[in-house]
Amino acid sequence: MPLDQVLSRIDADLDQSLERLMALLRIPSISTDPSYAPDCIRAADWLVAELADLGFDAARRETPGHPMVVAHGDGPGRHVLFYGHYDVQPVDPLDLWDNPPFDPVIEDTPQGRVIRARGASDDKGQLMTFVEACRAWKAVHGSLPTRLTILFEGEEESGSPSLVPFLRENADELRAELALICDTGLFEDHIPAIVTMLRGLLAEEIVITGLDRDLHSGMYGGLARNPLHVLADIIASLHDETGRVTLPGFYDGVPELPDEIRAQWQGLGFDHRKFLGAVGLAQPAGEQDRTPLEMIWSRPTCEVNGITGGYTGEGFKTVLPSRASAKISFRLVGTQDPEAIHKALVAHVESMLPADCKAEFPMGHGAPASQMRIDDPAFAQAREALSLEWGRPAAYVGCGGSIPIAGHFRDVLGMESMLIGFGRDDDRIHSPNEKYALESFHKGIRSWARILARLNTATGA
Repeated sequence: MPLDQVLSRIDADLDQSLERLMALLRIPSISTDPSYAPDCIRAADWLVAELADLGFDAARRETPGHPMVVAHGDGPGRHVLFYGHYDVQPVDPLDLWDNPPFDPVIEDTPQGRVIRARGASDDKGQLMTFVEACRAWKAVHGSLPTRLTILFEGEEESGSPSLVPFLRENADELRAELALICDTGLFEDHIPAIVTMLRGLLAEEIVITGLDRDLHSGMYGGLARNPLHVLADIIASLHDETGRVTLPGFYDGVPELPDEIRAQWQGLGFDHRKFLGAVGLAQPAGEQDRTPLEMIWSRPTCEVNGITGGYTGEGFKTVLPSRASAKISFRLVGTQDPEAIHKALVAHVESMLPADCKAEFPMGHGAPASQMRIDDPAFAQAREALSLEWGRPAAYVGCGGSIPIAGHFRDVLGMESMLIGFGRDDDRIHSPNEKYALESFHKGIRSWARILARLNTATGA
């Protein structure tokens, strides 16, 4: 069968696929540091050359920041856009790496063989699974299994400042029937997963100012208003005793889980005690009437990320601070409106301000959540393909974090995204000694070959 030949080719060429991944990993394409700009260009050019070698019409496309890579390949099936990013995080602290971060190695570990390097999992190893699947298909059949557009970004790790303008300027060229994104992972390291829910994010900062300068607490304490006390009261008021957020209208647009998804999640056997125990905790917090997976994947949150004010250095300094601030993040779901929640927070804070205090909100920017329409037959096709490759049923899962690209594809290009990745929880992305399991790389290539075959039913699977 056509697919069997492709899978055999992938197995036979695994060593060569690894060599190509190693070559890409050796390029220190750190997007946040301007001194690595030439390396970002080098990584983009390397990918252009690889895609051109596969018959894609590929080009490096300039932006005000690091370049995009755009490639088009003809095939008989539906038009699909694949997205990944070639830039990586900085490597600091360097002394915690066991090997140089851009000198990739294959290591034997108790969990199996791994590829160790910066970018191995986030996202070079992931994007190369798709490229190598295309390579194997082209080698066996002389053509691609479906019509493909590829978009590789070079600024994902630095906030993607050029991405939305680039999508808008090139919308007609990039628009497809479906987007595929490979920047996620397996569930509990062994269950293939398709992310269908992404939480949005609202970032806020509350700054409370009262005194015109820091004051001696012995002379003014008890009489003068302390901004830290005011801020603490405000923070405490954001949740009730059951863990629910108290802002008026906060839960507007928060949906209940569909029964099918709830049943799938219950079948995953998630062990919240093990999950929390790994970080030294035992008891779930948050909304008391929700399961742990619901709270991580499908419920909104309000979290305090940092508090500053007064003296925090070594020793002791008895002052009343003139100002206090807190950074607060809201993870959003469903159709929650970031702007409406920002206004509700401002009104809530101002209603609690005592005399002689004022509040400022220097941030207040966010993006809504994304929920994929799984009624597209492609989702069922991909789920079946993943289940066959990994030997266990693939799951539709949520994602506690925020991946803005899926929302950008919907808002700018008007298309749904399917997020499939093969990373593992212990891949140490953004940390020293990042790794990617060799099994994830190998089976990731095979998975994409199966998915591409299913997306073009004419080729069969």
